[in-house]
Amino acid sequence: MPAKPMIASHRGGSYLWPENSLLACRQTLGLGVEQLEIDVHAAADGAPVVMHDATLDRMTDTAGPVRALSAAALGVVRVRGTGGEPVPLLREVAALLATTTHGLRLEVKADADGRPYPGLVERSATVLDAAGLRARTLLMAFQPSDVARAAALGGFGGLVLLLESRPWRGMGVAGAVALARSCGADEIGLPLGEVDAAAVAGLRQAGLAVSAWGANRAADITRALDLDLDAMTSDDPVRALQMRGEWLLRR
Repeated sequence: MPAKPMIASHRGGSYLWPENSLLACRQTLGLGVEQLEIDVHAAADGAPVVMHDATLDRMTDTAGPVRALSAAALGVVRVRGTGGEPVPLLREVAALLATTTHGLRLEVKADADGRPYPGLVERSATVLDAAGLRARTLLMAFQPSDVARAAALGGFGGLVLLLESRPWRGMGVAGAVALARSCGADEIGLPLGEVDAAAVAGLRQAGLAVSAWGANRAADITRALDLDLDAMTSDDPVRALQMRGEWLLRR
């Protein structure tokens, strides 16, 4: 059994390497974390592209929406800080993962207007299937419709409904449970600062796993460990691994 809480390297470990880059993915897969976490948007031709933002501006040498360029055109766009590596496609990250035992936390993003990309869930599943990874993948989304599409496809290792602070505060445990059931999610992902022991207990009582992102500083990692989450996502996976090891020895 993997240690709990499992550690996912957020965007490949964005405190340590350029986020969502092939460099970050390779470095993560050399660590003892259980999972790699990445994000995907859709290219102009529908190919799943590994990028957190809906635009290329922040992380690359090019500006404009991800969806404005085809997968081939993105091949000449360089990710800053990688020594010239191109923007990754999901199939390239999947090929790296296929040679390991790591799990994948795959966040399917919405476009710049907050709308789901038509067919992105299905095309991502096709890419994962080609690498034999669907069962090792926890598909995540803030859009319940994307989670529902993944549930309809079936075969994923888990389905995670992500909730930002404001919706979570508005709906609470009961509302989150109802929404998760309506779209087929079996896990709720929250900002770490919004999680407390009562929330974990309430969600678990409803049969849902609980994860959180933002376990980056020492105090936050300690908080995530003490809450005994199912998984925590960290931008500093090296620190999270070290602290979890020390925490487990004290238990």
